[in-house]
Amino acid sequence: MSTEPEPTEKTEPGTRGAAPDPEGPGGAPGRATDGGAASGGGGEAGVTGGPGDDTDASARDSVAESGHTGAGGSAGADESADGASADGGESGAAGEGVSDAPVGGEEPETDAGEGGDLAGVDADGAGKAQLSEAEAELAAQRLERERIARRKAEKQQPVESGAKLSGKAADLLAAVRAVESGAKPAAAVFSEPEPPRRPAQEPVRPRPVSAHATGTGGAVGVAGSVGGPTPETVEAVQRVLAEGGAPTALAPQVAAVLGEGADEELRADPWQLLRVTGVRPEQSDGFARELLGAECAPDDERRGRAVTVWLLEQAALAGHTALEMPALTAALAQRGVPDADAAVQSTIAEAEALVFQDALDPAAPEPAEDEEEGAERPVRILVGLERYALAEESLADGLARLINSVPKEDGSAEDWERAAASAKGSAAELIRAAAADGLVLHTGGQASLTEPAALLTAARGLGLRAWAATHSPLGRDRFSALLQDDRQDGTAGSVPSDGTAHEQPRTRPVATVAGLLSGAEGPGRDGDGAFDLDLLVVLDAPQLDVETAALLVESMPDGARLVLGGDPAVLWSAGPGRVFADLLAARICPQVASRRPDPGPLGELVSGIGIGELNQVEAPGREVVIVPVRDAGEAVHRTVQLVADSVPRALGVPAGETQVITPGHGGAAGTRALNAALKERLNPGPGRFGGFDPGDRVAYSPAPGRTLPGAVVGADADGLHLTCAGEPVVVPKERVEQSVRHGWALTAHQAVGYRWPAVVAVLPGDATQALSRPWVYTAFGRADRHLSVVQGAEQALPRAVAEIPAKPRTTRLPVLLRTQTPASG
Repeated sequence: MSTEPEPTEKTEPGTRGAAPDPEGPGGAPGRATDGGAASGGGGEAGVTGGPGDDTDASARDSVAESGHTGAGGSAGADESADGASADGGESGAAGEGVSDAPVGGEEPETDAGEGGDLAGVDADGAGKAQLSEAEAELAAQRLERERIARRKAEKQQPVESGAKLSGKAADLLAAVRAVESGAKPAAAVFSEPEPPRRPAQEPVRPRPVSAHATGTGGAVGVAGSVGGPTPETVEAVQRVLAEGGAPTALAPQVAAVLGEGADEELRADPWQLLRVTGVRPEQSDGFARELLGAECAPDDERRGRAVTVWLLEQAALAGHTALEMPALTAALAQRGVPDADAAVQSTIAEAEALVFQDALDPAAPEPAEDEEEGAERPVRILVGLERYALAEESLADGLARLINSVPKEDGSAEDWERAAASAKGSAAELIRAAAADGLVLHTGGQASLTEPAALLTAARGLGLRAWAATHSPLGRDRFSALLQDDRQDGTAGSVPSDGTAHEQPRTRPVATVAGLLSGAEGPGRDGDGAFDLDLLVVLDAPQLDVETAALLVESMPDGARLVLGGDPAVLWSAGPGRVFADLLAARICPQVASRRPDPGPLGELVSGIGIGELNQVEAPGREVVIVPVRDAGEAVHRTVQLVADSVPRALGVPAGETQVITPGHGGAAGTRALNAALKERLNPGPGRFGGFDPGDRVAYSPAPGRTLPGAVVGADADGLHLTCAGEPVVVPKERVEQSVRHGWALTAHQAVGYRWPAVVAVLPGDATQALSRPWVYTAFGRADRHLSVVQGAEQALPRAVAEIPAKPRTTRLPVLLRTQTPASG
């Protein structure tokens, strides 16, 4: 790789060399941009965070590791996760009472644009908006919630297992049974019981959502709100918030979360304010102090419950589906909860959380009836929110159903073998595995996508209703281009340099995961609510969180085949869980590892990172260039120069096809600072449309954890008009601030599932704590033709690649899979 190209700017005596230019000597200097002046990021999270903040996992440190929650305090780390402000790793003062910090102490921070309202946008126009893909997806989620409620109602008897437990575990189980039987009042019992075991049953699949309800194109459409709180409710909540010194701007969120009667509920329990995304315990404490006065105390049972649930929500943002009991009680103590055990007791008794006991050694036999009283099976006690616990149980049930069912006899064994024989290498293995099993895992990098493409083509040739689903629209269009062309010559489609397939991608059997679940894309659903297909290949499987995976698996019809494929080295999902990694570790179904390496210097570099080696690679075509910088201000300046001048001139890649990736939103070289500087250079303007101008590159988040890169077209009475993946999107005025950011610079988590002709990876010195091997692998792997690394992390970069793997996540899926499916060896 090139590390010392000729500078493109003159340097003063005694200064360090200017930015290397991919073009080499003689290049015209790029326009200087004051990175320090443009930075302005600050990095402090306000009361509210933008739901568009798709957060790198590295910025959301595990509660289980140190009892802390939220982001790790690095200036470069992502500050929010799917709308939640980062915690910064600070904890409340244990034993010092309720914090005096008022909620109204600082105004809510927003990241999507600055300045005024959308020019000319009429508020009446919001009511005319059609349902978007986001609402359709939420509708599917609501159906899933109804299914979960039905499953809860079916549980009539207390848990009978665990009779041989002793000590604290036995006390916890007995306490829960006492509450269930009515022998003791809930408020007097603290329990950590064995998890409720629900019998496996036929899945109640979500009903189809009509495609016309999702707006134009289905995948993206008009983003609005459906069935929101009434104006009277919002006004009542505003009065309560004003009494407690909280920003009245939070009223719509509070009303949406608490529903009708939100004002009364908030007055009776001020700590319910913690249920609003972005509010922190010290802020809810100040609000409670204003409302309750002398009645406000740190040992208030209401506070303990609210903080417990908040910690579990923060853990979910960090990827955990549950927390071990010691980690949770330690975090509660650090948040100033005097009696952490009592707080957990109250939370469990009020059914706001569930408790589970999972065997530490699954191979150990159950204690025999005649064993001594003290003999017990080693277990770990976990606490989790019900929604994630039920999603994991539902996912395990659905996977067991696929594994134990016999695939439909679609095509004879001879037909499948002929299809496999016509393929090569691991593609043939994948076809054979899919022919024989209901669930198959496929691993590999970008080049390996030709193998699921070969499987899809072969299956459709045998008459199967076969479909593929990707994480992003651009990933959908890229994969469409790999499928066999409709022309009679039988040649395969090529991937255009801009990463999109423009030749009728809708004719291909490929959808996005969100579009498939909502019914806006894909084959639709049959009368039972299952997908109307025989084979589903899900790409980008590492991006599946437990809830999305559960919906996908439960939607699979009996006898259908499911292939989950992806690169296990990339960052995990933005939502809780590590579904693909847990499945790979469980070894409960066939696994096919691709033997197709990614080509060229970029492929060699990324492959080395995947095994913990940051290698020097030969890059004769300037495929990889290292740009050393001294500080964040210089990093911003060099990044602007590369995007606006050097890369277009040296490689012919336009600025619009070069993507900047940085570890976080805040800091002097985060996405905010970089986007401000890049806008000033590439598309200056007053930001008259809610901080945006026509031609601005944006990152639109229709739902938490999902990002669609696009561009601003204009604005009118309907809202802000965008184009994302070649399709029109209208974002209502009231949602612009929360769901749209400038998009010249993204985080690595926002960039997962996409690829660009050129990528500029910015590694400022103040973001070294956010670096890990998966982050570097993901960021560097987004480049197709060229990668520039603005390197201010010095030795932290090779150390991260060699020594810092993915942060662990606490999940229950491996235990559930072991109890329902045998390992395949």
